[in-house]
Amino acid sequence: MVQIAPDLPLTDNCHHYTRLQDVPWDIQKYWKSRFKIFPNYNDGIYLTDDAWFGVTPEPVARKIAEDIPLPVFPTEYYTTASYSPPATTVVDMFAGAGGNTIAFALHGYFDRIISIERDADTLACAQENARISGVGEGVIQWVHGDCFEVLKELLRGRTDEGYIDDDTIDPLDLKNTVLFASPPWGGVSYTSQAVFDLSTMEPYNLQALHDACYPLPHALYLPRTSDLQQLADLFLRREPESVHVNGEVDVQSEDTETPLPPESKLDVVQYCMHGFSKALVAYYPADKEELERRAQPCGE
Repeated sequence: MVQIAPDLPLTDNCHHYTRLQDVPWDIQKYWKSRFKIFPNYNDGIYLTDDAWFGVTPEPVARKIAEDIPLPVFPTEYYTTASYSPPATTVVDMFAGAGGNTIAFALHGYFDRIISIERDADTLACAQENARISGVGEGVIQWVHGDCFEVLKELLRGRTDEGYIDDDTIDPLDLKNTVLFASPPWGGVSYTSQAVFDLSTMEPYNLQALHDACYPLPHALYLPRTSDLQQLADLFLRREPESVHVNGEVDVQSEDTETPLPPESKLDVVQYCMHGFSKALVAYYPADKEELERRAQPCGE
């Protein structure tokens, strides 16, 4: 079972730098742009030194929260007078200092926001940043752990039906969950490649991320120079359908004999600030048939 993390204390590894001379040289360029990344930085935003490398700028995080595809199964069935809509969940698999998680919380659509971070110091920063950004108590369910193991556990479901614990996170509803992953990119080495080979991304490459998230709808936050062909190939191997990349271009697998559903596509979006791309996000849709199969109770 997955437990909600307690409020963690800020440590000596959590910093709110106010003077350039106190900032390590390798993150000074990020700190100089701190108000573009966190407009409310002076309110007391905290980060570990490593967290600066992977933080999503607040304007980009807000736009992603608006763009992220909603779970595919809340239908008219749930909107009748007899039924209330099921809890709609987003899981932020790599919370970092909390930028994307905070944007999801402030956006207001999701009923459940589960935010996972394996580093305790970074998680403490994220919790503090959420508080000073105006996120209410209990809106985010923080989890301290490895996102791959946590996700497996949440997808497995509760094994002891009689066990009740307020600090235990309920299993995921497959039909009403979307995943967001902003993984580490393996340092700044990706900047030396004109087209970044996603199979070399460390410590988790594109295939590993996709496999962990499949068949749920999931958004992958990746370097702006990521190989678009690799993104498309992965989608077509999983489910031979159309691909939509920053326009109205459809790419079909020549090997498939099955007509391609027109509504299914892979969106790849470049997110820019001040005329420069900061990153791209690949929005992989759910495999609806596989979700339906896994959502069926045993024995049906």
